[in-house]
Amino acid sequence: MEKNYQYGFLNSNNDDVVVKMKKGQNIGGYPIGVVYIEDVYYPLMPGNVVNASTYPFPVRMIPVKNINCDELFACDDKVQSAIEEACRQLVKEGVRAISGACGFFGNYQKSISGMFDVPVALSSLMQVPWVLSLIKPNQKLAILTADEKSITERLLINCGITKEMKERLVIKDLASSDNFSCVIKNWGEWDNSLARADVVGKAIEAVSEHDDVAAILLECSDMPPYASSIQRETGLPVFDFITLIKWLHSAVAQKPYEGFI
Repeated sequence: MEKNYQYGFLNSNNDDVVVKMKKGQNIGGYPIGVVYIEDVYYPLMPGNVVNASTYPFPVRMIPVKNINCDELFACDDKVQSAIEEACRQLVKEGVRAISGACGFFGNYQKSISGMFDVPVALSSLMQVPWVLSLIKPNQKLAILTADEKSITERLLINCGITKEMKERLVIKDLASSDNFSCVIKNWGEWDNSLARADVVGKAIEAVSEHDDVAAILLECSDMPPYASSIQRETGLPVFDFITLIKWLHSAVAQKPYEGFI
């Protein structure tokens, strides 16, 4: 971290300080930065990672330019440098942590996190090791994904998921769903109630087929709008990109407590 670079909560009681800005920084106050796929065409509902109304705090969003879903899922050679460029811009603008807006950004987790002096968590799948440690050793974690075939060994390894952990995963794919597959097929519109039914239905399917599923994780950044519905129908803890981003925010934007004793 750059020396003398102001970091911490300021209010009228402690703002009498010398503040040094990073050279080239011309905006401030964004604790979280998010990189997202530039070339998509589908509804961005409240709860989506790239819908600003999702958050109770400022989030700076920057596109990973000139890539589409197919290129990201396939780990196209040009994707790495495009992610680097977007993350570099976020760091220049002063963000304190970086996340992604697609679980498959996780293919680049290890390489990108090694480049910057701020915490980087590009994929919701980064939560898998932690969630597995929260449940019983003989229980499983269901993962709902937009594209099961893209959950490769490379992705799992980069997200810290071992072979032993993989054996405890139940993966459910929505790539061929009637409505939610719009996030891959780029139709530009959907009936939100039917998209919800697709996602919730897969969660119910996972629990029905595997009575040892104890938690659910949503890989896709477009699934959090339906997290509460999934929880209501399954009665299980649900983790997603928003739980990840809120966790990051709580660490990098600490505020002093106040109250009476």
